[in-house]
Amino acid sequence: MTPDSFAQVLIDDADRAGGEILASFAGEIDALVVLGSGLSVAADLWEAVGSGRLSDLPGVSAPVADGHVDEFRIVEFPRADGGVTRAVVALGRTHAYEGAPASSVTAMVRAVWAAGARTAVLCNANGCLREWALGDVMAIEDHVNFSGISPFEGTFFLDTSALWDPELTERIAGVCERRGTYAFLRGPEYQTRAETRLLEAAGVDAVGMSTVLEALMAHALGMRVCGMSAVADLSFAPAPTDPQAVVEAGASAAATVARGVQAVVC
Repeated sequence: MTPDSFAQVLIDDADRAGGEILASFAGEIDALVVLGSGLSVAADLWEAVGSGRLSDLPGVSAPVADGHVDEFRIVEFPRADGGVTRAVVALGRTHAYEGAPASSVTAMVRAVWAAGARTAVLCNANGCLREWALGDVMAIEDHVNFSGISPFEGTFFLDTSALWDPELTERIAGVCERRGTYAFLRGPEYQTRAETRLLEAAGVDAVGMSTVLEALMAHALGMRVCGMSAVADLSFAPAPTDPQAVVEAGASAAATVARGVQAVVC
């Protein structure tokens, strides 16, 4: 199978129906923005022209994790050229650790692609492996998939060497405090001390339980992909990880994330 045939195989009638629902709000969609744990408050900085429940889209499951909301908003971002970029802003996402198949985790990406979107800005909260500060935001330059999960079955030999779009990443990096590599683990348990040391030695800067499957699907569909990861936990800290503190730290990074999104879509 060749890349120019991926969309023909990946997009089904449910995806097209979801795309029609999204397009009914404002016409063709240009971009997808996914906000991670605690980051949904960033959406309140933008005026929406429509909204709905993620779970009303065929194949999309309602988010259940703390800090995730079963809602999408349609936002029209004004551009410097006088036009607008119409984006679907997802205030939550489905995770593989919820028991959902990869097809459900990536259903939102496929529906937004079917509505016309060709750019994806994927955001999350992370466990940080560096001496950074809570609330710092990292522009994702690359990723490592340690989950053992792929959104594809069969001969999808996808070239991921340029998955994270260099130009869009540079735009985001201009407003973020950090840049680096994100590692995807399935979860829901956090990594052990030994796993943390292994990840650090492998060159990973931040670790989490989302985003990569979405990024792979978007890339396979020909979308430009970029992302931001907010430091919500210090993995080498002696105190146990507190899930509520992760959400609160993510919320503190929302303003930076909002500026990063606008650097891409405006």
